[in-house]
Amino acid sequence: METTNKPLEKLNIFSFKGVQMRTFHLTWMAFFLCFFGWFGLAPLMTVIKTDLGLSKEQIGNIIIASVAATVVARILIGKLCDSWGPRKTYSALLGLCSIPVMTVGLVHSYEGFLLFRLAIGVIGASFVITQYHTSVMFDKKIVGTANAVAGGWGNLGGGITNMVMPLIFSGFIGLGYLPESAWRIAMVIPGVLLLVFSFIYYRFTKDTPAGNFEELAITNPKAAKTKGSLAVAMKDPRTWALFLAYGACFGIEITFDNVAALYFFENFDTSLATAGILAGTFGFMNIFARAMGGILADKVGKKYGMLGKGRLLALLLALEGIGIALFAQSGSIAIAVVTMLGFAMFLKMANGVTYAIVPFINQKAIGSVSGIVGAGGNVGAVLAGFLFKSSSISYSQAFMYIGVAIACIAAVVALINFEKTKNIITEAKTFETAKAS
Repeated sequence: METTNKPLEKLNIFSFKGVQMRTFHLTWMAFFLCFFGWFGLAPLMTVIKTDLGLSKEQIGNIIIASVAATVVARILIGKLCDSWGPRKTYSALLGLCSIPVMTVGLVHSYEGFLLFRLAIGVIGASFVITQYHTSVMFDKKIVGTANAVAGGWGNLGGGITNMVMPLIFSGFIGLGYLPESAWRIAMVIPGVLLLVFSFIYYRFTKDTPAGNFEELAITNPKAAKTKGSLAVAMKDPRTWALFLAYGACFGIEITFDNVAALYFFENFDTSLATAGILAGTFGFMNIFARAMGGILADKVGKKYGMLGKGRLLALLLALEGIGIALFAQSGSIAIAVVTMLGFAMFLKMANGVTYAIVPFINQKAIGSVSGIVGAGGNVGAVLAGFLFKSSSISYSQAFMYIGVAIACIAAVVALINFEKTKNIITEAKTFETAKAS
């Protein structure tokens, strides 16, 4: 029996009691597993590069493809969360995306691999559902912290993937498989896990603390779904400011997840396993860094309001940009690791602060706002991917350009007032009234 049908005002990470905490844990676990499908190929790219005879430009296209499909997928998934519900949406996404993850090993050409990488990228939209689900399960006093912890623990999958997938690959090598076969078989494991978890998610979560959308529609038709939420979200300039901000933090995070192992392997002549561990360390910081951003944002919000949260986000982005520029100039692996940990801290905290602001932009369009902002992360990753694709720009130069771009975005975010304005509220109400009539 559930203890309450209202959003929780306290986050007890050691509790599984009640639909809110059960959903909290299952949603970050689902997002965690999604990273194994989404980026399971990244730490194996040195092997895949040799097997398929890939050029640097082709690898760049593959990196772009891995995040490009997610841009559109996140916007659509955000809309589905508002209309269809997060429970069905997540279950369907996990089940469908498990198919290309399990079967990517069937390809033997660059073109085929590129298409599969594009299809697998859709699973990155899972983040939007995770943030939506925690947003409706927790009270506004704690929602920033809840979103940050769920997102951070899920993002942790990006780091663990870099560490675990080379070990799974090595395990199949130990069983006698050749490298060109081992990487293909290794991807079956995350695919099967995603398929199994789609059934678990459907069985053990609910759309809201009060019940599923179809149940709410029977008792209160207006409470279950919001029409026109995407258009309302797109009319708010604060949505687009967060779109830019998330491109500058999460967009760079997933780009780094994609290239880190290859960067350390080629620039510092490490082994594949060592490169994976170093790249994994970057992702492993999500266990606390993103949560720290959310916790700090909630505290700042209580004292300084949404304006304070916006200034905090701008500061973290500026520090991130400086850190990446320093990382780009690292002359030794020791300095590279230290500067990486530094900018990773600010980047992941900025992730947490961004989604501590998202639930307050429009309470009736949380899914759509979350989807647009989440898509911004992937737009940032796509644009960064073009830098790593270029044959005339080294990886170090690409990181330097990224650092400068992030500093510019920080300046833009600092100029935005994230407090609600009468014009925005009036505009949203007018739109909803027009839709109703």
